[in-house]
Amino acid sequence: MALTQRLEFRQSQSLVMTPQLMQAIKLLQLSNLDLTTFVEEELERNPLLERANDEAPAGEAPAEVGQFNDSDGGHNDEPGGGPGEAFEPGQEEWMSKDLGTRAEIEQTLDTGLDNVFSEEPAETAARNAQDVAPTTYTEWGGGASSDEDYNLEAFVAAEITLRDHLAEQLSVAFTGPAQRIIGQYLIDLVDEAGYLPADLGQAAERLGASQQDVDHVLAVLHKFDPPGVCARNLSECLAIQLRELDRYDPAMQALVEHLDLLAKRDIAGLRKVCGVDDEDIADMIGEIRRLNPKPGMKFGSARLQTMVPDVYVRPGPDGGWHVELNSDTLPRVLVNQTYYSQLSKKIGKDGDKSYFTDALQNATWLVRALDQRARTILKVATEIVRQQDGFFTHGVAHLRPLNLKAVADAIQMHESTVSRVTANKYMATNRGTFELKYFFTASIASADGGEAHSAEAVRHHIKQLIDSEAPAAILSDDTIVERLRASGIDIARRTVAKYREAMRIPSSVQRRRDKQSALGNVLSTAMSDRSRNTEPA
Repeated sequence: MALTQRLEFRQSQSLVMTPQLMQAIKLLQLSNLDLTTFVEEELERNPLLERANDEAPAGEAPAEVGQFNDSDGGHNDEPGGGPGEAFEPGQEEWMSKDLGTRAEIEQTLDTGLDNVFSEEPAETAARNAQDVAPTTYTEWGGGASSDEDYNLEAFVAAEITLRDHLAEQLSVAFTGPAQRIIGQYLIDLVDEAGYLPADLGQAAERLGASQQDVDHVLAVLHKFDPPGVCARNLSECLAIQLRELDRYDPAMQALVEHLDLLAKRDIAGLRKVCGVDDEDIADMIGEIRRLNPKPGMKFGSARLQTMVPDVYVRPGPDGGWHVELNSDTLPRVLVNQTYYSQLSKKIGKDGDKSYFTDALQNATWLVRALDQRARTILKVATEIVRQQDGFFTHGVAHLRPLNLKAVADAIQMHESTVSRVTANKYMATNRGTFELKYFFTASIASADGGEAHSAEAVRHHIKQLIDSEAPAAILSDDTIVERLRASGIDIARRTVAKYREAMRIPSSVQRRRDKQSALGNVLSTAMSDRSRNTEPA
């Protein structure tokens, strides 16, 4: 077999992702806040981009090219535009002439300058007023509402966080630097609810201090405001608050150490552990309920952003639904073609030309990408409304099973595009504001072979069954399965348990205890009111 060299031509196709195409795909999945941030960065970076609603200030003429020309020495030679037109040639010659010293001027005028250029009374008063110190806040320049730099929000006091509140108390409680370092380290570990991690064994090792010093500082932190802060678990948090109220006796200590029995509503077990009667255990439980299990939540935390819908869905006059984009979430940018054409005539360097050419291409691409993003969002939202018409008309019970492929096939797009469009986007409807992904739910087969049911609709049905159950007839998961199958929903028991736990609904045993306890409280209150009304006057 001989080895030879030869030239061959092969034709093949491949998908090449350009940087602009990758950026356009990234724009699809950005939320309106992230998109606004991205556009603001592009406006600062690209000189050919401008906001569509930018207007020149009132009374200010638009900038002209002649004002940026360095060759004319800063003068405008156009007719009617020169600033020196208001002066006569003789006046310009007189202003440029040297008048000499004060003595020469007085000799020429044959009198003193004070007699010729005397100050008016108003000018004298104004000059004297300038020498007087300002007496009001507005005279210092801080209260002038017409100032562009004036910002009322700058005078609003910042919300005090839990960490700042504890740090202020730390500076007063300790004077030694070592204790302050330990205290600040522990304060930095406190979460928003006011709790420390359960395990602080590595604190002494990391700080190079003894465990006794850490325990001593922690004991002082337990006395800080609010009561219960810096606890490592719920029992310790409640115990700190009870000590503050001087109610931490042995019976209450036993109750705090057995909160698991209280969560199970095992009143008999609590009464046995605490060694008290029914009346005392009821009073003790009432005191526990009046305590704050999360003492740190009343302080400022992270600022939450308001959810702004991207799409509005309103009932139409013909009985349908009208879908429109929220124009407030769409950045409006334009390409300044006039500025580019003016610059292209004056730029001489090849590097500058390539820079502005790239800037023009990027600006044009961004405008098109934003327009395509808005059209895609509207197209996907319209198809979702068409597919889920029953939800908008009748409610969650009529939510149909829907997946990305069904929407992608209907609008002739790829599933990945629909997935990116529905990410971080919200729709405002007559039934509330929902994320676009909310309308994509799994399907559950029908028991009678009919149309499949949406998983979200099944969850809603389960919640309705549990909310309407009587205290004497609590529905178990098996009973819920039977009732759902009677309604035409084929579902397994483990699926019902999974949906119930996802909605944070307790088990049937726990619900029976809760409802019986609530019913007992209502009956006892009614009996006490009846006995009070039957007492002789």
